[in-house]
Amino acid sequence: MPIPKVTPRSREAKLFWNNRSQAVRIPVEFQMPGDRVLIRRDGDKLVLEPVKTPSTLRELLMTWRKEPQLSPEDDFPDVQGVAARPEDIL
Repeated sequence: MPIPKVTPRSREAKLFWNNRSQAVRIPVEFQMPGDRVLIRRDGDKLVLEPVKTPSTLRELLMTWRKEPQLSPEDDFPDVQGVAARPEDIL
């Protein structure tokens, strides 16, 4: 059985500015997969989570949300008349 990698509970890291964004150097023992993270506040803490990219079509389809049903006020009006001829569009 492989020995699990032990990481420190906390460690001081360097903050710096990159153009108009504040950034943090993440120590190697805290590295995350990928090149994007989700960031959120939890009280006075910032929480970083790796963005999970779907690796299969099924995973991608599961991430799509269903569109809400149209309500009666969203109903489209009836179209009167015939389709426009190409000359009418110019």
